[in-house]
Amino acid sequence: MAFLWAVACLALLWGSPLCPFASPTGCGVPAISPSVYYSERIVNGQNAVPGSWPWQVSLQTRSGSHFCGGSLINENWVVTAAHCNFNPYSHVVVLGEYNLNSNSESTQVKTVSRAITNPNWNANTFNSDITLLKLSSPAQLGPRVSPVCLPPANLVLPTNLQCVTTGWGPLATRLQQVTLPLISSSQCMQYWGNRITNSMLCAGGVGASSCQGDSGGPLVYQNGNVWTLIGIVSFGNSNCNVRMPAIYTRVSLFRNWIDYVVAQG
Repeated sequence: MAFLWAVACLALLWGSPLCPFASPTGCGVPAISPSVYYSERIVNGQNAVPGSWPWQVSLQTRSGSHFCGGSLINENWVVTAAHCNFNPYSHVVVLGEYNLNSNSESTQVKTVSRAITNPNWNANTFNSDITLLKLSSPAQLGPRVSPVCLPPANLVLPTNLQCVTTGWGPLATRLQQVTLPLISSSQCMQYWGNRITNSMLCAGGVGASSCQGDSGGPLVYQNGNVWTLIGIVSFGNSNCNVRMPAIYTRVSLFRNWIDYVVAQG
């Protein structure tokens, strides 16, 4: 991919919390609160509060070069995009990262014992763009490293749900965030045509861009004080066109597959 970016999605919804299987420490609740400002015209993002997106991980080469994002879903597993092509022999997962140029942060660098890509992944259409990474040793959970909640299977989300993109992108050294709305599949297809399938979500296209992040990163929304992972950054416009929506893997469609793989260990 000539462009790398990542995303998270934010809003308050009515109804019960969507974290029925919260970890003992509580999934989706950052110990350090994020500071989010809604704007339809943020393109280059703003610095995130350090530690406020504790499930955000950096996928790096063993020499320390960042190339994709991902999300911690429990102490043993990270979810990312299949197109990131994570290789356990040459890549690592870095947790607790904020400033890519800092050597003073207490990050956790984890090797991966298994990288499991969804069997329906199609590199030509980007359908089923999801991979699970089994960490070789459990993440040490704390204020700056904690998991995001998973959505229930086939969760239906409202159009115009306000989103926040997070990631480092090709230029930023500090973790960035940007807001943008979820849009309907029919509206998305006006830009992308039949490339859009039921395994995808669309966000942006109304004056905001998700270019300041990384592929494989999280798309989450907030219900009460709980953040839930609804998407994985998949593909978009390489020129950061603020009128062009970006595409995310619809996590709820793969919830049963995720549960099955995690249960198998």
